[in-house]
Amino acid sequence: MSQGKVLVLHGPNLNLLGTRQPEIYGLETLEDINNALHEQAALGGWEITCRQSNHEGELIDFIQAARLDGTAAIIINPAAYTHTSVAILDALNAFDGRVIEVHLSNVHKRESFRHHSYVSLRADGVIAGLGSRGYASALAAVMAAGEGSGS
Repeated sequence: MSQGKVLVLHGPNLNLLGTRQPEIYGLETLEDINNALHEQAALGGWEITCRQSNHEGELIDFIQAARLDGTAAIIINPAAYTHTSVAILDALNAFDGRVIEVHLSNVHKRESFRHHSYVSLRADGVIAGLGSRGYASALAAVMAAGEGSGS
């Protein structure tokens, strides 16, 4: 039996991981990251779904669907939408589970426009600058919070 369901959302341009600015984002592909998350979730008895979109509305549709399917938590790397999307914030505000915001790079060491996050206003936790390990840390936090809660 599953401990709970987790949705991992990857925003725009993250489908290019491994080839796009590897000096910032590393050499791992999105498939590498998702495979590692699937293994980690399975070891803890959790069900995980990973989705990527370059389209804001599609990310919002994924969040809204998670409200209805028993998803316990969303791990989201909104990428550039972090700094611009009130619509994603509104969708996350309508989700009752945990939300962890993840960024591969340390956004606070980058351009000043990247220092503000709309998503952080809803996030229960924010992880930035750990590369792909940030996703693993987020999933570990979700699984630890869900243990014994009946999720």
